[in-house]
Amino acid sequence: MPAFARCLRRALALMLLLAALPAPAVPPPVTVLTVDGAIGPASADYLIRGLARAEKEGAQLVVINIDTPGGLDTSMRSIIKAILASPVPVASYVAPSGARAASAGTYILYASHIAAMAPGTNLGAATPVQIGGLPGTPPQQPGRPPAEDKDDKTGKAPAPGGEPADALSRKQINDAAAYLRGLAQLRGRNVEWAEQAVREAVSLSAREALELKVIDHQAADLPDLLRQVDGKRYAVAEGMVALQTAGAELVHHAPDWRTRLLAVITNPSVALILMMLGVYGLFFEFSSPGFGLGGVLGGICLILALYALQLLPVSYAGVGLILLGIAFMAAEAFLPSFGVLGIGGVAAFVIGALILIDTEVPGFGIPLPLILTLAVVSAGLIAVILSMAMKARHRALQGGDAGLVGSLAAVTAVEVGDPLAGWVQLQGERWQVRSPQPLQPGQVVRVVARQGLLLEVAAAEQPTPRGD
Repeated sequence: MPAFARCLRRALALMLLLAALPAPAVPPPVTVLTVDGAIGPASADYLIRGLARAEKEGAQLVVINIDTPGGLDTSMRSIIKAILASPVPVASYVAPSGARAASAGTYILYASHIAAMAPGTNLGAATPVQIGGLPGTPPQQPGRPPAEDKDDKTGKAPAPGGEPADALSRKQINDAAAYLRGLAQLRGRNVEWAEQAVREAVSLSAREALELKVIDHQAADLPDLLRQVDGKRYAVAEGMVALQTAGAELVHHAPDWRTRLLAVITNPSVALILMMLGVYGLFFEFSSPGFGLGGVLGGICLILALYALQLLPVSYAGVGLILLGIAFMAAEAFLPSFGVLGIGGVAAFVIGALILIDTEVPGFGIPLPLILTLAVVSAGLIAVILSMAMKARHRALQGGDAGLVGSLAAVTAVEVGDPLAGWVQLQGERWQVRSPQPLQPGQVVRVVARQGLLLEVAAAEQPTPRGD
């Protein structure tokens, strides 16, 4: 028994010692966000909310899987501002193989604390796309020799790829180059290549980017990237952060319904269709008041369209031409213009739709077939309304004096002491009548004239009235 007691005491002591030891720390999770497609208002909202959510969940790292051809400058800058202000390190990872981080994706990659690419991916071509399509300002082609600028007082040689001759394009390119150069200096990446990516629209493969120190890591997959950054320290807005990503839990946040809805309605083609549905819904409601459905659906579609357009780089001249075209086509149905207003309205609509979106960024254009289809449908709708109006113009009047004169009615009562006066029921109303001949109850008479509230009638040959 003494030996058993000693073994029991030792076992208890060992259990207490193990209980006193600190449990192995579980590393904080890693949040994974995905951007697949053009950078726009929807993706900007998704990433900004994703970064804020990762901070609330205590994530140690946010990984953005990128595959994009580029996007809008305003959306890109909103994303970069959120990355620079994030207290959680952000890793931009161009994956899977075959993906790219072109144009706006290159800027986001440079702004991130960690830049990584999978084999078989590429980045670059960060030259800003010409905004507005101004006449006489064609974009400069990469590799084209620059035009001599006699007013250049900087004393610096022009970039190898050349710069456009117009001042507006030079301002855009210089601003974009300075922006990307500043991000490269902030993250300690290749500044010279950043300048070339903007001015010469050059691109790099993943291996070349790693050799030129444009990116920090080349990783076959996400676990490989997490193993490479494990134990490293990165400077964020609130100080230095050390990562413990080996074995960390991955938390994927896919785009929710709000992001998907925003992506749909901010598609320029969908926004244009919603605007047309809204305008014609309200037009139908105003032409047939009390129906309700046209006004409700039209109002909803129009508000969604206006919300989408205020998020997109729209040309107000294009919006004005579209509304003017719709007004002209609608006026064609009510004014005898013999097609002039209708043809002018279709032309104004087509021109306005062509210049509606004030950017040439891929994924944000309105296809010409869609514009022509909407124009033809609008013209067809106006033609149908016009034909209905013409038929109604030649139809006989059914109300007023024209609707009463010639109607048949049966005498319901005869005035006592005056057989030439009586009463009839006509068009849902009781009328007093007078005839040159004596009237009999039940007799069928025809209205020949109206004198105020008195109808002049005469005996009718038809035995059956039609006024009741």
